[in-house]
Amino acid sequence: PPQQLRGASEAARLLADALGQGRHLCVVADYDCDGATACATAVRGLRMLGQSLPQPPRVSYLVPDRIADGYGLTPAIAERVKALGAEVLITVDNGIASVDGVAHARRIGLDVLITDHHLPAVIDGQVQLPQDCVIVNPNQPDCPFPSKAMAGVGVVFYVLLALRAELRARGAFTAEHQPRIDRLLPLVALGTVADVVRLDAHNRRLVAQGLKRIRAGTLPPGMAALFEVAGRQPRQASSFDLGFALGPRLNAAGRLRDMGLGIECLTTDDAGRAADLARQLDGIH
Repeated sequence: PPQQLRGASEAARLLADALGQGRHLCVVADYDCDGATACATAVRGLRMLGQSLPQPPRVSYLVPDRIADGYGLTPAIAERVKALGAEVLITVDNGIASVDGVAHARRIGLDVLITDHHLPAVIDGQVQLPQDCVIVNPNQPDCPFPSKAMAGVGVVFYVLLALRAELRARGAFTAEHQPRIDRLLPLVALGTVADVVRLDAHNRRLVAQGLKRIRAGTLPPGMAALFEVAGRQPRQASSFDLGFALGPRLNAAGRLRDMGLGIECLTTDDAGRAADLARQLDGIH
């Protein structure tokens, strides 16, 4: 259950409150395939879950530049999130070591949710965690979640499961009519395989379920377009396709240009736009 992830229930309450109040949420991504799929999963999932609320959610994203910004949530990135008009900052696939960045975000009035899977910093034998924020990470101290090998996109998916349960408990929808966030599993499978995390029983299940949906044709237009430019067939998809055809085309954008291209490809519902972006990613690759 997602509630086994330490902080997931608190994250669900924070996000449910923010969505219900019409607050602007901004996802801060990492610039590899795991970060891109985690960002797309968060953006798509939050928008999907917010559709049943009185006003549509405001969800944006920001992708740091590998060269200019470095890794993780920095004070400068927090300032850029604030300048976008956001009120809630959500990290995906980063943030567990961003002590100064979180502190600055809190000083300028942002609520902060860290979702990550990396190990926290250790200084003089003491684990250093960001303060005054919500953290969801299976590798933080005292987290009972059984899989410590989960990719960042898997962590985000479980936060969305917890959020759906929280919104259901608040009467936003019933179990029979709740949003089908299992449609996000193709993205979860892609990020999990591309990040080369250990395929323990938990990750293997996520990948298998994602591949099942890809083969059935239930995948975002951007993933379908990436299959097309790679010369691969979604209905015969395998983990090889995810790790050696789609993943490298997204990773190349983060290394050589702008992962914003990859995230837009994974978040757009416009098939024509997705095809154009996939061609650009293929050219970079």
